[in-house]
Amino acid sequence: MTKLGTPEVLRDYSVNHRMLTISGLAAILGVAGAVLAWVLLGLIRLATNVFYYHRLSFVDASPALNTLGWKSVFAPVVGGLLIGLIARYGSEKIRGHGMPEAIEAIVFKGGKVAPRLAILKPLATAIAIGSGGPFGAEGPIIMTGGATGSLIGQLLDTTDAERTTLLVAGAAAGMSATFSCPLSAVLLAVELLLFEWRPRSLVPVAVASVTAGAIRRFLLGPGPIFPMQVTTVPMHHMAMIGALVVGVLAALLSMGLSRTLYAVEDLFERLPVHWMWWPAIGGVIVGIGGMIFPPALGVGYGVIQRLVTDDVTWKLIVGVLLVKSFIWTFSLGSNTSGGILAPLLMIGGAMGAAMGHVLTPISQGAWALVGMSAILAASIGAPLTAAMLAVELTHNGGLMLPVLLACVVSYGLGVLLQPRSILTERLSRRGLHLSREYGVDPLETMVVRDAMHTSVFALSADATRHAAADWLRKMEARGPESWSHWQRLFPLLDFEGRLVSILTRTQMMAAAKQGDLSKPLAGDGSLLPKTMGPMDTLRQAAGTMAASKLTRYPVLDEEGKFLGIITIDDLLKARSKETLRESNRTRVLRLRWPFGSNGVPRVE
Repeated sequence: MTKLGTPEVLRDYSVNHRMLTISGLAAILGVAGAVLAWVLLGLIRLATNVFYYHRLSFVDASPALNTLGWKSVFAPVVGGLLIGLIARYGSEKIRGHGMPEAIEAIVFKGGKVAPRLAILKPLATAIAIGSGGPFGAEGPIIMTGGATGSLIGQLLDTTDAERTTLLVAGAAAGMSATFSCPLSAVLLAVELLLFEWRPRSLVPVAVASVTAGAIRRFLLGPGPIFPMQVTTVPMHHMAMIGALVVGVLAALLSMGLSRTLYAVEDLFERLPVHWMWWPAIGGVIVGIGGMIFPPALGVGYGVIQRLVTDDVTWKLIVGVLLVKSFIWTFSLGSNTSGGILAPLLMIGGAMGAAMGHVLTPISQGAWALVGMSAILAASIGAPLTAAMLAVELTHNGGLMLPVLLACVVSYGLGVLLQPRSILTERLSRRGLHLSREYGVDPLETMVVRDAMHTSVFALSADATRHAAADWLRKMEARGPESWSHWQRLFPLLDFEGRLVSILTRTQMMAAAKQGDLSKPLAGDGSLLPKTMGPMDTLRQAAGTMAASKLTRYPVLDEEGKFLGIITIDDLLKARSKETLRESNRTRVLRLRWPFGSNGVPRVE
């Protein structure tokens, strides 16, 4: 008989020593993630120099400062052609910004990613951004780091869950190294990638993120990505009202960007040309937009820095909100390779800077930062990540109150207005569905003791086949309705109530029809049946039933005494309680009116 569940073995967390092994591998991924981020940023600089300055150099260069004139229009087109070729003849998975692909690999593919993505994705991204694409490097490096983690998981003997953890650890390491945001990377993993909150995955992901953040200091330098003046003034109540307004506008702007993006994607789907040519067509729009407003080209870190230091003009704000938004949605809709975080930060920052002209002043660049985080929260559905990212990018914790309020408001309104985020809409279009809500499984909060049947028809251990024949005769006499009874297992118990054998209904019927009815009935059943303990959780019971394909189990205590039978129907009844909890509205307390004689309201 199986080991029984007891209160002593029930734990808050289902974790074992494998967590330490996976954490060790995650530390290696942290180093790899930092190196990959350094390589990708170097490739972007190289590609920018090649496309806009016609030189082989890794020095920092901006597409916005090129002197090519009208010839610069062709740089994004050529880049798009190269990306199309890589996608068609290398891997189609390089298309897009990487985040939906990472989610798909985590949820639907057991953490398996093609190893070649670790090479092709950063190469395509460097070409896309270096040729002027209005993208960030974060999404692609997340996919690249994730592909590296998946590769390690595929080379070793790992479970799907462990391989997924390594994939997310690599992704978090890539983001941590790129943005110097170790805590935000962990929060992003929790809110967007892991789809669980368990030590077995959280600890390795945090190890990878911290390691990448530490190594980044040596490769890319310390300090915040976008330093700004630290806010020390106390928050006025009007500032909080302003944050609420920014949150509402950010949700609406996010919805507009998402709908525009997928409308453009639908437009490309209807084109009578192969998808390989789409990035080049998108490159035409990028090139024209770059001629009109050069700061819209590339990752735009310089523009974001200007926004958080109030070095802005209306020309910059309008250019970002109109030109940057348009060429970004159009280019991304062409399924080229590039990230979404940096463009969203820039667009949100411009919106916040514009609102700063009518809202109560706080400090230098404050409203731009509030706008950045709010639109990111609404777009990707990760308010805690967005709020913490604002702090880690600027090292300005003084704005946490308005930032967090704006993020929560934009997120709350966003989930009401949009059934899918900008990240999961693409998965939905592929026929894949996932839920990003987490809650305690009701089967985990109940144990077998609370759901099992205790009113059971049992036989004595020395019963013969005559007992089975009597049972069958009574069942047939009662008619067809008797066969709908829940009991399908029949225990044979000794005088102390211990289980000796158990028969299924089929075995009982077969025993009743045997020629020699004087033989012991115990021999016709199972002498070593699989059992459950009263303190096994219903989730454990469901897992056991799924693995064994058996839908009914006897329940025994620690001494082997029979307590009852648990069936799959009992699990369904427990699950139905969650539905009732969500749908049944009841008034628990009710005030009596008028008040009692002592003037104090009485509560029923």
